[in-house]
Amino acid sequence: MHIARSIVSPQTATSLASIGLADPITVAILVSGSWDSTLHFHNTKDLSHPPIKVQLPGKVHAAAASPSKVVVAMTARLVHIYDLPTVAAFFSSETNGNGSAALEIKPWQQRESSLKFLTRAVACMPNDAGYATSSIEGRVAVAWFEDSAETHVRTNAFKCHQQAAPEEEGGGDIVYPVNALVFHPRYGTFASGGGDGTVALWDAEAKRRLKQYQKIPQSVWALDFSGDGRYLAMGVAPGFETGQEDYSGEGKTQIIIRELGETEAKGKGSK
Repeated sequence: MHIARSIVSPQTATSLASIGLADPITVAILVSGSWDSTLHFHNTKDLSHPPIKVQLPGKVHAAAASPSKVVVAMTARLVHIYDLPTVAAFFSSETNGNGSAALEIKPWQQRESSLKFLTRAVACMPNDAGYATSSIEGRVAVAWFEDSAETHVRTNAFKCHQQAAPEEEGGGDIVYPVNALVFHPRYGTFASGGGDGTVALWDAEAKRRLKQYQKIPQSVWALDFSGDGRYLAMGVAPGFETGQEDYSGEGKTQIIIRELGETEAKGKGSK
């Protein structure tokens, strides 16, 4: 069984597990990744064909899609980026769905994450320019698809979802995993949610935090904006940050919807 984590493109019309491509590419693609170190590309317009299977060098821990790219984060800090129009071309060719296609599908780019520890979440920019990743170490990194000197300067990583430890406990920082990332569909800013129970808005271009919302009693596990960016949905549940052995989310697992102001998620420009 291929245990999958669904990912969604900003241009998807309905399904939360499909990737829609703009014209002239008309093939809808569903992508699934697994701890068996494989990536599957499914042609949702013709499910009679088996998916194209790509063997990966590590377990898939997070994935996300932009209008033209799929970003796959794996163990050992590996990041592979696939070009969706190229994958769609295989489905429209005579090799769709068979082993020969899988042999030909190669990553558009292969990278190493700038974060030192396990990746928890990936989100792609709605303008197809780049992506953000987060890790268990309380950090977020922003990267760009274009590989140039200019984009290298704009690439950055920063601490977040960390709290100061009480002095009586030795001081220092309590570091929480950053479990969720999502970009605003209109402004291109992004939200992060962590094991500390907080959600923050960030401006990737200006490299600054725009807002941090009131702390939630549970860990934040998932985030998503509505299509118009007016609402932010937050999936919350107890986490393991306090070392719980007998875990139960009963009565504590919730979806919280926040309505945003007209410019609440709008970036403030570079410094």
